[in-house]
Amino acid sequence: MSNYTVNINGTPRTVEVAPDTPLLWVLRDHLSLVGTKFGCGIGQCGACTVHLDGQPVRACLTPIAKVGLSQVTTIEGLHPRGEHPLQKVWQELDVPQCGYCQAGQIMTAAALLKKNPRPSDQDIDTALAGNLCRCGTYLRIRAGIHRAAEVAGKEAI
Repeated sequence: MSNYTVNINGTPRTVEVAPDTPLLWVLRDHLSLVGTKFGCGIGQCGACTVHLDGQPVRACLTPIAKVGLSQVTTIEGLHPRGEHPLQKVWQELDVPQCGYCQAGQIMTAAALLKKNPRPSDQDIDTALAGNLCRCGTYLRIRAGIHRAAEVAGKEAI
């Protein structure tokens, strides 16, 4: 066991865990940040997606020892009051069905919109190709991303 201080959602947090402990379990079991979900444990479903220095990564595959001084952003840290355009639009359009994968979908979409504020359907499909939705709400997810891009564009004016 070792002590690791990681910057989670803008706050330094110290945990005592083994170096190979996945970031997912640090977030959920040690820091009680349960918005990031366990889906498959092998990086194939995207439910555990968080941002590491703004880039989407699979928390189930990211050992705590590799996080270092990077900034980790979880769904809880995307906006302090849950009012990121994607979070607002997800509610407005009733995007999720069961909702289990949606934190990962939103985190991946947020990284996409940061890079490409006006994505095409193809851009969205490519960016979210690794995020699985067992309920099949892909068309609502895509519509939500387009709507969030519109909302974000209006807020920037």
